[in-house]
Amino acid sequence: MTTITPVRLIRDRATWLIYLQIGTFTTYLYSLSAALPMLRVDQGVSQAVAGLHGTAMAIGGILTGLALPWLTRRIGRRAVTWLGLAGMNAGVLLVMAGTALPVTLLGYGVASGMASITLYAGMAALNDHHGPAGAAAISEANAVGVTVGVAAPFVVSLAAQTALGWRAALLMTPILTALLALTMGRVWMPGREDAGAVTGPETGARFGWRFYTAGAVLFCCVALEFCFNLWAAKLLADQTGLSGAVAALGLTAFTLGLAAGRFAGARLALWIRPPVLLVGALALTATGWALFWLSRDPALSYAALALSGIGVSLHFPLALSRVLDASGGRPDQATATASIFAGVAIALGPLLLGALADGFGTQRAFLMIPVLIGLAVTGILVSSR
Repeated sequence: MTTITPVRLIRDRATWLIYLQIGTFTTYLYSLSAALPMLRVDQGVSQAVAGLHGTAMAIGGILTGLALPWLTRRIGRRAVTWLGLAGMNAGVLLVMAGTALPVTLLGYGVASGMASITLYAGMAALNDHHGPAGAAAISEANAVGVTVGVAAPFVVSLAAQTALGWRAALLMTPILTALLALTMGRVWMPGREDAGAVTGPETGARFGWRFYTAGAVLFCCVALEFCFNLWAAKLLADQTGLSGAVAALGLTAFTLGLAAGRFAGARLALWIRPPVLLVGALALTATGWALFWLSRDPALSYAALALSGIGVSLHFPLALSRVLDASGGRPDQATATASIFAGVAIALGPLLLGALADGFGTQRAFLMIPVLIGLAVTGILVSSR
C-alpha cells in the first residue's frame, strides 16, 4: 500500500512561529547563494575557490551540529532558535561588509552554522509537537520558508543592476528577523523543549543501520540541492549566454518550484507513504535536471529549473523525517546528527562540482546530479524493506 490513514495538521501560533523562523532562514540561504557568482567576479577567483564558500557553510553547520544537543539541554529549543537567528544575521552582515576572501568565507560559515541550529531545533520541535503529522508539518514549514525566501534571488539580481549593488539586498534578512522578534518573540509551544529536558528515552544508545542509511539519503538530497543552489546560475549563463546578474533569476525559478512543491507535498505527505513520495520526488528532479542540462533556450531552462525545484522541494523534509523516524524517540540527537550529514554534503557537493567544472566544464560537472539521485533511491529502497 502506498497510502496511509490521513491525519490532521493543526497550525497554532507556535507552529507559525517556527514556519516564519524558517522563512527568515531561507532569505539568508537564497540571497547568499544568488550572490555567489557575483562575489566570485568581485574577488576574481576560480569556480573551485568560490566553491569554498559552500565548504565554509558546511563546516559551520557541522560544528554547530556537534554542539546542538548540548545547547538544547542548556538553554532549551526556544532560546536555541533565536540564538541561531542572531548568529545567522551576524554572518550575513559580515559578508555584506567584507570584500576579502577570508572575511566572506567566515561570514558564510558563521551564517550557515548558526542558521542550521535554528533550522534543526525547529524541525525537532515540529516533529514532537505534531506527532503523526510531523512529516507534513516539516514539509509545510519548508514550503512557507521557500515562499518567503523566493524573493531573495530576485532582490539580489535587481540590486546588482542598480547603483546600490548586490550587497544591499542582504539587509533583507536582518530586517525580517527584527520584525519577527518584535511581533512573535514571546510565542512558543508547550512540551519537552525546556532547558534541561531529557530529549529521548535512550539518550546514550547507539543508532541502528537504518538511521545511518536514512542519513546517507539525506546527505545525497542536501548535496544535490546545494549543487543547484550554488551552480545552476553558472550553467544557465554558460548554456544561454545570459549575464551573471540575469542568470541569477534562474534560482528564482528554482525556488518558485520549491515553494509550490512543498505546499503540495505537505498535503501528499498526509496520504502517501514517505518512501514512495520521496522516490517520486527524486524521479521528478531527474526529469527536470535532464531538460535543464540539455537546454540552450533561457525560457526552457527556467521551466526546467522550476520543475527541478518541485522535485527537490520534498527531498529535505521527507529525508529528514525518515531520519527522525529511525531515531528511536531521540529527535534532538537525531537532528544534530542530521545536521552533520547535511553539513558534510554542503561541503563536498558544491566543492566537488566546482572542481569538476574547472576541469571539464560546468555542464559535464552537473552529471553529479543523476549520480546523487541514483544513490538516494538505492538507500531508500534498501532501508524501506
